[in-house]
Amino acid sequence: EVQLVESGGGLVQAGGSLRLSCAASAFTFYDYTIGWFRQAPGKEREWVSVMSMDGSTYYADSVKGRFTISFANGENLVHLQINSLKPEDTAVYYCALWTPHIVVLTTRLPAPDYWGQGTQVTVSS
Repeated sequence: EVQLVESGGGLVQAGGSLRLSCAASAFTFYDYTIGWFRQAPGKEREWVSVMSMDGSTYYADSVKGRFTISFANGENLVHLQINSLKPEDTAVYYCALWTPHIVVLTTRLPAPDYWGQGTQVTVSS
């Protein structure tokens, strides 16, 4: 069974940075799309960033220019570098995997096939 395990969350001050990681087990990255979502208290889960197999990256407008998704294939790790954090970035961040890959239409992303358990990011003002 594929498992995704996030790490790297924490409490930071506004303007700070964090690097989230997602370790994938029992999965060979052959035909996939990967991404990150987040869910703030009382709000729906929203997509944050997606990376296609060809390396194309997509970002929600709210994080563009501050967040960077990357993939270390040899290590089966997906990272999300988050800079210039704002209090409104406070949320549980989830790693997501689609397999086989999807055609990325950011306005209509299908539900991922696999989710991680989430890692909490709290930004203080």
